[in-house]
Amino acid sequence: MKADELRKKYIEFFVSKNHAQISGASLIPENDPTVLFTTAGMHPLVPYLLGQEHPSGKRLVDYQKCIRTGDIDAVGDPHHLTFFEMLGNWSLGDYFKKEAIEYSYEFLTTVLNIDPKKLSVTVFMGDDEVPRDETSASVWKSLGIPEERIYYLPREDNWWGPAGETGPCGPDSEMFIDTGRPSCSAECRPGCSCGKYFEIWNDVFMGYTKHSDGTYSQMERQCVDTGMGIERTIAVLQGKDSVYQTEIFTPLLALIGKLSNKTYGDDEDVDKSMRIIADHARTSVFILGDQRGVSPSNVGQGYILRRLIRRAVRHAKKLNIEGKFLSSLALLVIDMYKDTYNELEQKRDFICEELEQEEEKFSTTLQKGEHEFDKLLVNLLKGNSRVLSGRIVFKLYDTFGFPIELTQELAKEHGFSVDLKGFEEAFIKHQELSRSTAGQFKGGLADHSDLTTALHTATHLLHQALRTVLGDHVGQKGSNITPERLRFDFTHHQPMSEEEIRKVEGIVNDVIERDLPVSFKTMSIEEAKEEGAIAFFESKYGELVKVYSVGDFSKEVCGGPHVEHTGSMGKFTIVKEQSSSAGVRRIKATLS
Repeated sequence: MKADELRKKYIEFFVSKNHAQISGASLIPENDPTVLFTTAGMHPLVPYLLGQEHPSGKRLVDYQKCIRTGDIDAVGDPHHLTFFEMLGNWSLGDYFKKEAIEYSYEFLTTVLNIDPKKLSVTVFMGDDEVPRDETSASVWKSLGIPEERIYYLPREDNWWGPAGETGPCGPDSEMFIDTGRPSCSAECRPGCSCGKYFEIWNDVFMGYTKHSDGTYSQMERQCVDTGMGIERTIAVLQGKDSVYQTEIFTPLLALIGKLSNKTYGDDEDVDKSMRIIADHARTSVFILGDQRGVSPSNVGQGYILRRLIRRAVRHAKKLNIEGKFLSSLALLVIDMYKDTYNELEQKRDFICEELEQEEEKFSTTLQKGEHEFDKLLVNLLKGNSRVLSGRIVFKLYDTFGFPIELTQELAKEHGFSVDLKGFEEAFIKHQELSRSTAGQFKGGLADHSDLTTALHTATHLLHQALRTVLGDHVGQKGSNITPERLRFDFTHHQPMSEEEIRKVEGIVNDVIERDLPVSFKTMSIEEAKEEGAIAFFESKYGELVKVYSVGDFSKEVCGGPHVEHTGSMGKFTIVKEQSSSAGVRRIKATLS
């Protein structure tokens, strides 16, 4: 089974089980300061898992673009990816463990035709806080999974959440396919890294709330969140050892082989570079081509994009690929996915132009790195040591984007070696800092305090005020909200004047002082367009959305949360207006 067929069959199956198909969200999360990219299918649904009513009902299904950046440097092996697609279905206070497990089993065995004898499952073994999940185990037994293939595992294996110290959480049940490989030891079980068991699906049962004192209570509104990765699933269905052996990557690897005059599969070092180029090119296309796509930069999502592009370019040089090459790979990715994600086709020219510009810039960066190395060399030659410290090597890598392989080559030419252990220590320290920031998300439960709710509403007022003062070309490019401030990115070609800033500020405060009511209506995307609602219309034809109105001032498609009346928001102050990227401005503002 190929990716397109799996995606189609999954949606059709859950629609037949009375799930409403909804559109996947942007890769760039809206109003979430805790994570750079959408990391899972449940991420955009957090407000609804927390209790808000979804306009499409209590049973949902979709496919979602996802990016996870914690393991960028692991990409190159046969398994890791930065971009992937996640299939998911949800119950928002409707069905729970029994139905979720039964749906999973039916899809795996009747739609994907997986032999039930190859299935093993895991359930939560229980601890002092939460009892053993006998309910899930009982359902699996009723479906014919014998006790010896039902594994009770601890919290680190079969528990999700909460995202922070408190909040919704619960046990999960994971499904594995026995690949037929021999066990690595007598203790080998599902979840073992030896490769005998392949995880194909995960059902999360959010039925508990963790409190600040460490205790748990059962939630009144129990939810189900499931996830199945397309790339990994089709690899096992096709009997492949690697996602890179599937139709998702073989055309890209073939083109890279043509450009480099090398063949995938002949040499592991070459294969690793080819996998890196293929993965990073694909991910870069999806970031650039997203509805809220960003350009390469030195901050946030733009920094990750730049890092991916430059790593791909570096490995292209290792394969002796001459000239600009990424746009040719990008066109292939676009053609492969344009029917599923038509935004890629719409942004075809932009994607290629940005990739070519960044390739050119990186050539300059390499020159700067070599120049910086030469400056360091003057002082290094004065000393007795002929070893470049890990700190210096990491600085060249992190500050100047200079690949360690080039540093090693240059060092060797001048009689120096490189302190790789010191570099690795500096790198790991940097990686831990990055992961601690990314780890704040852990599934996506954002802050929904009164202050962040008011700031979220303020972004709607700001958006409309900007359009009133600057023109209808203004459109939201992204937002980020913390309890202290809001950050709002929007399309505009030049800096705002002081007069324009104060005028926008005045309009927002006038709306706040008028104490306008904030309300919403559920309607189809077509009706929202007819009513003039502002939105990134990501939704599909006929899909229901929430349209929030602030009195007679603004109307915008949004999932919430919002204040009920503007009079409770406080005084709005713009503290900074600056450039975010080419053609995009950024405002930071507060409420007091």
